[in-house]
Amino acid sequence: MQQQDDLYDVVVIGGGPAGLTAGLYLARARYRVLILEKADFGGQITITSEVVNYPGVERTDGRKLTATMRKQAQNFGAEFKIAEATGLDVDGDIKVVHTNRGDIRCFGILIATGASPRKIGFTGEQEYAGRGVAYCATCDGEFFNGREVIVVGGGFAAAEESVFLTKYASKVTILVREGDFTCDAAVAAEAKNHPKIEVRYHTQLEGVAAGSGGLTEATLRDTQTGETTVWKPADDGTFGVFVFAGYVPQTELVRGVVELDDHGYVVTHDYLETSVPGVYAAGDLRVKNLRQVVTATADGAIAAVELERYAKQLSEKTGLVPPRPTTSAYEQQEEKAAKAASASGTSPAPAPQRSGSASSVSGAGNHAFFDDAIRQQLAVVFSRMARPLVLKLELDDSPLSKELQAFIGEMTTLSDGKLSTVVDTAPATGGDVSLDDPLPDARPNVRLCTIGANGEPQETGIAFHGVPSGHEFNSFVLALYNVAGPGQALDQDTAERIASIGQPVDVMLLVSLTCTMCPETVLATQRIAAANPNVRAEAYDIAHFPELKDKFNVMSVPCMVITRPGADAASEAQQTIEFGKKSVPQMLDLLGA
Repeated sequence: MQQQDDLYDVVVIGGGPAGLTAGLYLARARYRVLILEKADFGGQITITSEVVNYPGVERTDGRKLTATMRKQAQNFGAEFKIAEATGLDVDGDIKVVHTNRGDIRCFGILIATGASPRKIGFTGEQEYAGRGVAYCATCDGEFFNGREVIVVGGGFAAAEESVFLTKYASKVTILVREGDFTCDAAVAAEAKNHPKIEVRYHTQLEGVAAGSGGLTEATLRDTQTGETTVWKPADDGTFGVFVFAGYVPQTELVRGVVELDDHGYVVTHDYLETSVPGVYAAGDLRVKNLRQVVTATADGAIAAVELERYAKQLSEKTGLVPPRPTTSAYEQQEEKAAKAASASGTSPAPAPQRSGSASSVSGAGNHAFFDDAIRQQLAVVFSRMARPLVLKLELDDSPLSKELQAFIGEMTTLSDGKLSTVVDTAPATGGDVSLDDPLPDARPNVRLCTIGANGEPQETGIAFHGVPSGHEFNSFVLALYNVAGPGQALDQDTAERIASIGQPVDVMLLVSLTCTMCPETVLATQRIAAANPNVRAEAYDIAHFPELKDKFNVMSVPCMVITRPGADAASEAQQTIEFGKKSVPQMLDLLGA
């Protein structure tokens, strides 16, 4: 048998629940597995604010659930890579996955690319996406506080998300094309019986129209009679549309490679093998009658066990062996615990809860913002920072400024000297923000600065306006790490693309602290800014700066306002607006790198 260092047993394309589960099973069985993901590991479930039907987990959210899955797979030795698969060579014993970061050789392939929200094509859908038309209740529901919303769809998502939207909306009108919901009766019953929800059956959304403040009316069609009517909210104000009309399988990569059904879903056989030997499919992209996270993980496990057998057979046939894991972080932890127990003569026990910890006295003393677990995580980050930073606080006399100052003050205290602060205070502006600058000077904010040769703070072009807590806390901490160095690793191609940005570009990131998609976009943009001084990336908590929301008519986050200088001194700056979660490569595409 000959070891091949550039060979994998299995390449998993897609980092959602199906792909992560397959990676866990394969790595635990001591097979070399690589999980490819073009954007963010976790899949569609990461935008779900509450998961209560996953067995064994009473309550969590989608991002936490899949983060745990990834950690499990990684602890058993699974490898991960951010790259986009662009083609497959599946003939012969050794298959090749072509990516935008090079080719990968393997015995078997698992396709787990999932599905994306379906656009239904009504008039105005594309034009008003992010400005009244949305696809994620968790991320965008708060923008319609006190307004009416229309929900399009009759399945699980439409029923569940309609109930969620009643937290914000004054009324929810569900448009169902059929005579009833197509989901489980118990799920539908909650929507049907909710006092703030009206259900209209045999009704289809034909189009929307907008005024200066947002959507103002919708055209509805009766699917039985063909009659159209104009719908307006009761207060004649603006409203929102949330589309939950199912998903489109992400199968373009395998079109013409494996068998698909008429709707583009992958056809699989008994143990999830496709029409091509050694190529398997798992999760929402395959033909199945229920698409839930629990069925995706089941698919991943089933396919992984079959791929174990396939990889073993091909290795014996070819005489080639990938460098398979011989131990794992999980086993090392178990061994360490066993040695400690043996030395002490006792079995491992959980550490006792300290009296007066943050979980019991939140808001007291040094634990006002960070509990013990977060303090430990921060200590790891601070210990790895290569140089100290200065956090420049630009404050006014508002309560939010006092909160930001306390938040940063506590973080600085925990940094073991890696962080210091300087404060610039101005009178409160009453919430008014100057909109002339491509990055408005909205207070309060915190700017990340290095220390110059003269000992003075040097701004990096990275800032957060508001308090970087909630879902933005991790992106803020990683911004510190990226600015201080060494920072999150970049592959050569990505580093070269970042370095190629030779002209100044400003990115205003409008975010919400409750949005699960915003941190990825903020982190990606600020990672680019940390590596190239031509890029400035400032995030604004839109809840505190309504002027920005109104100027750009933002009803969906994350929103990116990208400003580039004109071709010459006489030319006006060029400004583009984009919406949605973006990875580093996707942001570089938007920046033209």
